Amino acid sequence: MSELARHIADVPLIDQHVHGCWVAAGERARFENGLNEANTEPLAAFDSGFDSQLGFAVRAHCAPLLGLAKHAGADEYWARRCQFSEPELARVFLRAAGVTDWLVDTGYAEGVADVHQLADVSAGCAHEVVRLEQVAEQAAQAPGDYASAFEEILRRRTATAVGTKSILAYRGGFAGDLTEPSAADVSDAAARWRDGGGTRLSDRVLLRFGLHQALRLGKPLQFHVGFGDRDCDLHRTNPLYLLDFLRQSGNTPIVLLHCYPYEREAGYLAQAFNNVYLDGGLSINYLGARAPAFIARLLELAPFRKIVYSSDGFGPPELHFLGAALWRNGIRQILGAFVADGDWSEADAVRVVDLIAYRNAARIYHLEA
Repeated sequence: MSELARHIADVPLIDQHVHGCWVAAGERARFENGLNEANTEPLAAFDSGFDSQLGFAVRAHCAPLLGLAKHAGADEYWARRCQFSEPELARVFLRAAGVTDWLVDTGYAEGVADVHQLADVSAGCAHEVVRLEQVAEQAAQAPGDYASAFEEILRRRTATAVGTKSILAYRGGFAGDLTEPSAADVSDAAARWRDGGGTRLSDRVLLRFGLHQALRLGKPLQFHVGFGDRDCDLHRTNPLYLLDFLRQSGNTPIVLLHCYPYEREAGYLAQAFNNVYLDGGLSINYLGARAPAFIARLLELAPFRKIVYSSDGFGPPELHFLGAALWRNGIRQILGAFVADGDWSEADAVRVVDLIAYRNAARIYHLEA
């Protein structure tokens, strides 16, 4: 192995956007559905989550950790997996990822490990990222003025959290007005929403209000961008629609998550704004053997101090490990070629690996020891 390859294999990671892994056993159908991000229904009877780039990556990279041969068949993999409890699987896969810190979006936590459980099974550190739309739902159920309740809940929850996150992409997308609404408009919108039950926030006024409260807080604000389940209107999640908002965002770090198929647009924004960063988590897992090409596109325009690593693992603990394994594999292929062609020095490649693996996230989220 070259010095670069050895370094990539061992470099510690900060997984700057992740969710909990399962804590209880489930059927094979749940597992195979967990290998499909976009479909919100159970997979068709003829289909299999194993027959996908992600499914092949599970069999290639995860099977050996369970004592199976690489590329073990789907039935063999499932039978072996059933010999472990979900907490046992989590300990196997999360500890093999080489992650020191997990930044956990707790906005959807049903049936998965919480922040403390994730730290325990991984033997690492875990930190909360607060989802703004969940804060809004909590404020809608609180007595009194909505805006005051939102501000108080956000301040309380982020006192120990490292950042915030918005799923605006799932609630109408980025196109349209994202300026801060007036107090009167917020009050009227909150009254209408509360009268309707105060669940699943989709009111544009209240979504805009939450974003600007997060900007005022100053902690990193993450945005789901691009690829996600079919509730997300993909054509409205091009991050270029965020241009006006970014021009209002001051110094608050804005982290664009996932990005596929808009990774080049996100890279441009990372170059254009001092406070914009991009990350390829989720996309790397689902692209599997094609992940190196995606990682190469992340490295096209974005300054190297503006790219961060994540897995966006959720549900199967295999995803928390695969994010790391596929990233290490992809970055090794791409940077190794740069070095072999004489375009980069090996020392520069090692330094860029460290920036993306942990240094940039440590700086953005103030995780330095």
